[in-house]
Amino acid sequence: MHFSVMPEESISLLAIRAEGVYLDATAGLGGHTALIARRLTTGLVIANDRDAESLEIARRNTSEWAGRIRFHRGTFGQLAEAVAQAGFQKVDGLMADLGVSRLQLTAPERGFSFMADGPLDMRMDQSTGMTAADLVNYTAEKALADLIFQLGEERRARKVARAIVRARPIRSTLHLADVVLRAVPRTGRLHPATRTFMALRIAVNDEMGELDRLLEIGPELLTSGGRMVVVAFMSIDDRKVKQKFRALAREGRASILTKHPLQPGQEEISQNPASRSAKLRALAMCD
Repeated sequence: MHFSVMPEESISLLAIRAEGVYLDATAGLGGHTALIARRLTTGLVIANDRDAESLEIARRNTSEWAGRIRFHRGTFGQLAEAVAQAGFQKVDGLMADLGVSRLQLTAPERGFSFMADGPLDMRMDQSTGMTAADLVNYTAEKALADLIFQLGEERRARKVARAIVRARPIRSTLHLADVVLRAVPRTGRLHPATRTFMALRIAVNDEMGELDRLLEIGPELLTSGGRMVVVAFMSIDDRKVKQKFRALAREGRASILTKHPLQPGQEEISQNPASRSAKLRALAMCD
């Protein structure tokens, strides 16, 4: 089952007008796109994602409101292009859920998870770029350790990188998870390979660079009074969002709508445990 994270809070903060134009920068399987589209009459929602498989499912999931949705496959760096292709220069609201989709995490052939064996891919856009296998098998040990430490916040990154290099070639997700487990045995609830897998995913998809591009381009695409809502799941992402929003507020270009980040309630967490770490921030561009 697909759950949109903090749906009521997101939609409320977007302040949707029936005739407005909105951009769902991370359409995923279409959850937030549908929530926006159902509130429109003459308005439009542009559904963007770089994962072709997710977009196809989103198209099916939102078919009831097909006339109010335009789909665009692209990165955050291509959001202006997505808006222009739909026939607009600005939008009234922008939604971005920075979480990895359930489809990506649960499909073994995508290689995001070690819950089942699969190829070490991890690309959100499978048509381009290096894979996680390329990274673990060809990156120098020190560079690999730095990557795992910085992006995965794994304090045992040197041990992990050393073990990976010695075990090359790494053949699959379960092979990698086993190599990490042997190097740094489990000490708590978290599987020892969790942070390494996260670091590789972030690197493969240039998630830090993509978020920087979203935070640079997003506000420029908003109309006067337009709203931007961002849901982050990692502290490093939330920190970037907070800093950018505060900078815009200091410049007098925007007002922050969430003094403190909103987080899911217990009922939502019980239905969707993956939402536990979510933090939502929102702003409105000044007139």
